[in-house]
Amino acid sequence: MPTVEYLNYEVLDDQGWEMDDDDLFDKAADAGFDEEDYGSLDVAEGEYILEAAEAQGYDWPFSCRAGACANCAAIVYEGEIEMDMQQILSDEEVEDKNVRLTCIGSAETDEVQIVYNAKHLDYLQNRVI
Repeated sequence: MPTVEYLNYEVLDDQGWEMDDDDLFDKAADAGFDEEDYGSLDVAEGEYILEAAEAQGYDWPFSCRAGACANCAAIVYEGEIEMDMQQILSDEEVEDKNVRLTCIGSAETDEVQIVYNAKHLDYLQNRVI
C-alpha cells in the first residue's frame, strides 16, 4: 500500500522555505506541525489521493473533482503520481513543475512526497475556482 507524505504549501511561505530545498521534508518532520499541515497517508492501490485524505478526516482544498480546475493541485516532491485524463494543466506544468491534481491522482510508487494546497502558486491562480 503506497504511503503519501504530505506538506501544506502555506507552511512554506510561513517558514520561508522553498520548493527546491533538498531537505524540505526533513525540516517539516522536525518542525512539529499539526497533522493538517504535515504527515502521511496510506493510500490504497488506485485510490485518489484526495479521497484518501478525506477518508482520514482531512479537509484538503478541491472544487470540481474532475480535473477541470486547480483547486486540489499538489507538487510532487518525490515519487510518482498517475493522473486520469485532465485538461487544465499544461505539459510543462506536469512534466517540468511536477504539478498533479489530487482529485484524479493516485500514487504509482510506494513512497510519494507531495506539497498539497499548491493552488496558491502564481501560475495556478487563474485556474482556481
